[in-house]
Amino acid sequence: MSATFTPPRPRVLIVGGGLGGLLLGAMLERCDIPYAIFERASIPKPLGSAMSIGGQLAGVLKQLGIYEKFLLMGKPFVAVSYHRESGENMMEMDYSQAEKLVLKVFEEKDKIVIQTADNSTYEGDIVVGADGAYSAVRQRLYETLKKEGKLPKADQEDLPFSCTCLVGQTAPLDVAEWPQLQDPNCTFFSTLGDDKPFAWTVFPTTTNIAWMVVHQLDTKSTKAAQEQRFRQSENSEWGPIAAKAMCDETREFPVTFGDKKMTMGDLIDLTPQRQISMVLLEEKIFKTWHHGRAILLGDACHKLNPAGGQGATTAMHDAIALGNLIYALPSTSQKDIEQAFVEYRAERYGPAVVAYDGSQLLAKTQNKGVIGKLTFAFMKHQPAGLWKMILANVVKNRPYIGFIQAPEDKGTQRPSLSPSTEKAKALYEKRMGLNAVSAV
Repeated sequence: MSATFTPPRPRVLIVGGGLGGLLLGAMLERCDIPYAIFERASIPKPLGSAMSIGGQLAGVLKQLGIYEKFLLMGKPFVAVSYHRESGENMMEMDYSQAEKLVLKVFEEKDKIVIQTADNSTYEGDIVVGADGAYSAVRQRLYETLKKEGKLPKADQEDLPFSCTCLVGQTAPLDVAEWPQLQDPNCTFFSTLGDDKPFAWTVFPTTTNIAWMVVHQLDTKSTKAAQEQRFRQSENSEWGPIAAKAMCDETREFPVTFGDKKMTMGDLIDLTPQRQISMVLLEEKIFKTWHHGRAILLGDACHKLNPAGGQGATTAMHDAIALGNLIYALPSTSQKDIEQAFVEYRAERYGPAVVAYDGSQLLAKTQNKGVIGKLTFAFMKHQPAGLWKMILANVVKNRPYIGFIQAPEDKGTQRPSLSPSTEKAKALYEKRMGLNAVSAV
């Protein structure tokens, strides 16, 4: 009679309850690996930005049994329509072809420990920093590496940004007055300012209108520099005061939304104040993603400009790769964990760079000056075959969870090879074979 095979069960501490952290938790739940998620925000806050979650993640959502729920929450994204302030159409881009605050993180006796603001401590084998662009896990990890002289110079620099963004979502609207909400598909209506460093976009959800106004700054800045600037002025608060100032500045901007003509002020007036935020559009890919038993995920290691709509997808792809590799760990030793982290970065760094570059290219279409004009002209006049190839390269990057039966893949493009998926799948099939023998 064969001995029962017992796989290692590392305890995973996930800092950050965004989409990447939640997906990783859902994966660990399915393979019975213990985990805990720590999130500083007590309630989620709706923003006006969009998340592109489509073919690249459809298979995983089906594996988890939540695909149909996601379909009910959104609309198929089919196009971006660019306009001048006069309403003149400039270009169409067709996409239809394709609560706990962590203060400390430290290692102790072959375990990793996090300490929260309420002086509680939690011990685990792995800590995942999925806590956003200003990740506390990354800051603690980098402090350690910097003291040891192991932190690259590029990772010591602050997150740069050259844009600020005002985002919001209106209250639920009457579909009789706003018939665009009944359209089964979603088109983004973008307007490029004629003589001002602004671009603004509106798009329908199933019940309301989401909107965003992007302000292109003259030079790159950092959050620390902006906060210092506000401290030295009458606008001493970065949040509500700055958001209201930008609302006042942009009220008269004309908006094209299907056949409806209005202004940004009309949308601002339809939006509850608590659903308006001013955010920074940072852009950076960090070189250091892990050290010891700590690993970074999503915005914590690669912050993308939202112009490409790939931030959420990229973070969730990180979670899939990391979840597969945690499942496939041969032991909970630091050596095996560090090797899994090396494999994780090797698989995910390249796609993150591609997503970063693509997002920057689309962001440049909104820029003023020669570079913006050249980029816009290229996007407008590129051969149809080239655009189709770009979309194909995007959608073929769709990894699966290796230890759950993969759904039927109905895509016209074969998915690219995901080493972590293949590794978890091979081990899952082996374990299932061993369990079958044991049962006999």
